[in-house]
Amino acid sequence: MSNLRRIIWLASFPKSGNTWMRTLLAHYMMPTGTAPDINNLRQFTTGDVRKDFYDAALGRPYRTNKAEDWVKVRPAALRLIAASKPNHHFVKTHCAPVKLYGVDIIPPEVTAAAIYIMRNPFDLAPSFARHQSCDIDTAIDRMTNPDMVMGTPEGIYEYLGRWDNHVKTWNIADGLPLHVVRYEDMLQNPAKVMRKLLQKFLKLPIDNPKLAKALKATSFEALKKQEETLGFTEKPDGMQKFFAKGQSGVWKEDLTPEQVGRIRKEFLPTLQRWYPEMLEETRVFSQSDQTNDAS
Repeated sequence: MSNLRRIIWLASFPKSGNTWMRTLLAHYMMPTGTAPDINNLRQFTTGDVRKDFYDAALGRPYRTNKAEDWVKVRPAALRLIAASKPNHHFVKTHCAPVKLYGVDIIPPEVTAAAIYIMRNPFDLAPSFARHQSCDIDTAIDRMTNPDMVMGTPEGIYEYLGRWDNHVKTWNIADGLPLHVVRYEDMLQNPAKVMRKLLQKFLKLPIDNPKLAKALKATSFEALKKQEETLGFTEKPDGMQKFFAKGQSGVWKEDLTPEQVGRIRKEFLPTLQRWYPEMLEETRVFSQSDQTNDAS
């Protein structure tokens, strides 16, 4: 089965920059002028929730309301996805690499490598709330829920679990060649982040003019404009805008001190590992409600 180790996972918790990374890679790696718009990204990458692969794996139209059924069909669907292109190719996933019902959700037999895109949980919470069409407290409940699952109407599930466990499981997966990208670093210096990814991890030569064009074509404003003009088929039902703010630091306007304190408390070890620069600012902010109460 080693010949099916073709999938390079583009993995993330939802609303962490996966769509941006996919469009950037498409604009850089595809021939000039052929990169797809945001609604045709499957021309470049596929995703692990594609119903056509589940139908083919099952031999009939796939439909269930049981996660156990999904787990049984998923390995065969992923083998078909891996075999769908002759060489290494990118596949989007929001799943955590764990075992469910004794089955690997990210099977080593189809996996070549992974790019993990993460976003700090303070900015993630309001964005995830929009994605889930819920209030921020409910979004934080879901980010801290060890059994958090999303699913399509046909019952193709995405097992997320807690945000911190999502980060941890991808970063400790045995024998997995992994490259981590922080969304905040992408915002600050996308060219530097992409050069490191392309050259050091994917072992691709750097074409500076093409990279500059790709960065310009996939700026947040450009993607936002595409959504306004064409819509976005991956946007969940009920969500008004998929590309809403795309900034770092929005948590200061969007979250209450109590919400900041709760996220800090829930995810402190992961924050210490991946976002040490945010610890002091969020600590002071989360304590400001106590100061206000006392005054």
